[in-house]
Amino acid sequence: MAARPSWRCRVCGAAWPCSPARLALLGEYREDRISLLVYLATVLFEAAEDLAGQAGHDRLTDRFITWARAR
Repeated sequence: MAARPSWRCRVCGAAWPCSPARLALLGEYREDRISLLVYLATVLFEAAEDLAGQAGHDRLTDRFITWARAR
């Protein structure tokens, strides 16, 4: 999970969700991609509040949601 309010990985310090976090989330939600997207949308809105003025909405959407959509 991310350290708040910076939304950095507690393990590696990269912007969360970092590559290891993404892999872990994909594994955890491998049978339910919709629940993964709902979870990520929830944390996206939390991050948007914490990071207001630091990152644009489009950038946060890419960071939190776009990567997790089914391909």
